[in-house]
Amino acid sequence: MADALEIPHPREVFDLKGAETAERGWLEALERGRMHHAWLLVGPEGVGKATFAYRAARRLLGAKPDASHGLIGSDPSDPVSRQVIARSHPDLLVLEREVVDGKARRNIPVDEARRLPEFFSKAPALSPWRVAIIDAADDLNVNAANAVLKTLEEPPARGVLLLVCHAPGRLLPTIRSRCRRLLFRPWPDVDVAEFLEARSGLGVEEAGRIAVMAKGSPGRALALAEAGALEVDRAALELLRQLPQSDEAALLALAGEFRGQEGARRFELLFERLAEHVKTMVEETAGKDGAGRPEPWLDAWDQLVNLPGEAEGLNLDRQDAFWTAVGALREAARA
Repeated sequence: MADALEIPHPREVFDLKGAETAERGWLEALERGRMHHAWLLVGPEGVGKATFAYRAARRLLGAKPDASHGLIGSDPSDPVSRQVIARSHPDLLVLEREVVDGKARRNIPVDEARRLPEFFSKAPALSPWRVAIIDAADDLNVNAANAVLKTLEEPPARGVLLLVCHAPGRLLPTIRSRCRRLLFRPWPDVDVAEFLEARSGLGVEEAGRIAVMAKGSPGRALALAEAGALEVDRAALELLRQLPQSDEAALLALAGEFRGQEGARRFELLFERLAEHVKTMVEETAGKDGAGRPEPWLDAWDQLVNLPGEAEGLNLDRQDAFWTAVGALREAARA
């Protein structure tokens, strides 16, 4: 496991790799005086969409440009940059799932979204523009999404709304249709591995393995490294290797690690790694002699994918969910 990593908030990040096409399109709109009032920043989670949003916000708010930080880079020492980091700029509003008592809220509530009309009704206090960031639009509950839509239907003068979005298909079509879209693509595995090596202290092989798990997301790679993904992955592989038998002591030790917020992350990661390996196994053995029926494995995969969400949403015991999944895997191995 890597040492604990300090993963900065996107508002504190001044460099962004792999988003040159998106930044070029956005900058061209700004320089031509054709800045759209709403931008939908689309792509997998962890590829830099929120980092771009803060980069764009700093430029709109008047921070001094700094080409050493990329196309729309800004000087980190500029007063605007410091205010954004301190969350004290009067012309910037950020809606996000804030952490309350050490736990992130499940969504962005409607009361937060209702702050937008009042914010945009005012003229900029210090800057050429007023800017709002929603990170992420996927986290808006139904009422909050409708409140955002009202703001989009009445575009504010000198106002720009930046919506980070991991799954645009989940948004209201009327929200999507009123935004200009910028696409952020997954990174190649080699770039993710290099990024991770530089920031985590992991070796080439370890960083490469986590890069494959991260599926093109450097942010996800950092989170996986911080969560001890390699250790969890080894535990998942060992559990599957022993099936239908199992080391009961090892399973009990695993189940005992699911307590608290840290345990919740480990629980979700273990299920994710188990599901990924089961999926790969089914794909690689499909149609081969002696492979057996895939249905029991698909049933087990379905439980691995869905049980963590059910445990969280229904406040179920994580250990009970774990033993349910182990039972499904044992049945699949015996089939």
